[in-house]
Amino acid sequence: MLKLKNRMPISFSASMFASLVLLGGCRVGPPYHAPAPPAVTAPNYKESTVNFHDTGGWKVASPQDAMIRGNWWEVFNEPELNALEEQLNVNNETLKEDFQNYMAARAVIAEARSLYWPTITASPSWNRSKTSANQRITSTATTGNTTSLWNLPIDVSWTPDFWGKIRNEVHEAQYAAQVSAADLQVEKLTEQASLANYFFEIRGQDMLEQILKETVAADQRSLDYNQAQFDTGVGDYISVAEAKTTLEAAEAAEVNVGLLRAQYEHAIAVLLGKAPSDFSIPERPMVYTPPPIPTGVPSQLAERRPDVAAAERTLAQENAVIGIGYGAFFPQVTISASGGFESATFKHLFDIDSRTWSVGPSISQVLFNGFLYRAELHQYVAQYNADVAIYRQSVLVAFQQVEDALAATRVYSQQILRQQQAVKDAQDYLNLELVRYNTGVDPYVDVVIAQTTLLTNQETLNALEVNEMTSSVDLVQTLGGGWDRTQLPTPEQAGAKTTNADYQLQQ
Repeated sequence: MLKLKNRMPISFSASMFASLVLLGGCRVGPPYHAPAPPAVTAPNYKESTVNFHDTGGWKVASPQDAMIRGNWWEVFNEPELNALEEQLNVNNETLKEDFQNYMAARAVIAEARSLYWPTITASPSWNRSKTSANQRITSTATTGNTTSLWNLPIDVSWTPDFWGKIRNEVHEAQYAAQVSAADLQVEKLTEQASLANYFFEIRGQDMLEQILKETVAADQRSLDYNQAQFDTGVGDYISVAEAKTTLEAAEAAEVNVGLLRAQYEHAIAVLLGKAPSDFSIPERPMVYTPPPIPTGVPSQLAERRPDVAAAERTLAQENAVIGIGYGAFFPQVTISASGGFESATFKHLFDIDSRTWSVGPSISQVLFNGFLYRAELHQYVAQYNADVAIYRQSVLVAFQQVEDALAATRVYSQQILRQQQAVKDAQDYLNLELVRYNTGVDPYVDVVIAQTTLLTNQETLNALEVNEMTSSVDLVQTLGGGWDRTQLPTPEQAGAKTTNADYQLQQ
């Protein structure tokens, strides 16, 4: 962390530093060195090394496997999801907003660089005037005079960057543009992951609706059977009432499935930049199993997360701001010159005798401002130190998120294995109860209990399978989604020249 000594001088003598700076120039302020992230000594993520070989389930890929690159969603081998993600990358309005924020940050670099150059101003003018005829000079009356004046001045003003203040401002803008570029990648990954999660949630709702449809059909058959038994005098009406209640509850649950599905579908439409009224996803019940996802090693994580890159670039930006704060202590030298033509008639405006000019430098130095510059510098250093903590915290949170996603995907997969067995046992239980009811051993209420048990276990299994898929999406997201720091534009690339076409007004 940077430390600022209290005995730092409040004002500086221009004569003490001018000779050194004028000879070679200087850039005041501390040099930037990226702070080390929190140390991690483990060769692998803790949650990826838990031994579940005896119980099966999802396994993390080997750290040596090829890392996910590019279109990370393709690892799920779902063509419909691939097509939706491609539309999102082109049409998502939030991504368009963040891209324009990045372009605005690049424009700020050009604004800062403009201060390297002199400012040249031309202000041509023409004036015609008449003096009063009632003016008196030594008691002698004079007639009014009418005069014209043509003026074509050109003024030049330049503040050389002796102390590196402008260079620090340019670097600050470059680093800010890098932060904006990293933020764009964070938002892109967030939107892409949201789309994938919504997609798997919809498929889960489709599967749940299929389960409930099969349940409704089975309950309808039970009602028909009990009604027939009652109509023939074999059964009692209480069995009919129980069967009817069970059927109606299943039908209500089936209707309710449409609510969440519709909301997920509407959310995807907005992500794609479409009105929900013009978008729909066909129903297709699917059961997915997440693929092995290569995680790499923990030491690579800081280089693969765009949010961590943004935090580190913010540090570089704040370091440049400290340099700007140091530059405020030095005098400002301005070189001004003006020249042009001045004549009473336009005909002689450009004659050699009509020339005018002046030139001269000026130096300004604040001698006392109530210790303002020192207080501002203290503020900049404190902000830098705070951002160091933010950067290291962001790395720690990244590790936490990866471990959480690994644990969730792994645990859900283990739970699914047991829940699948629970569904199988519940089906056997229902089959046995149907036999016992049909033979008159048990009342129909026992069949209802068995039906409810089966449906509950099927719903739980479906929810677990969806959670496993969304956890695997979260895992890819926490690993950076295939992004790495080499994709971040360098300060020079961020400050590269742009064209007017890059800033066209959107209609």
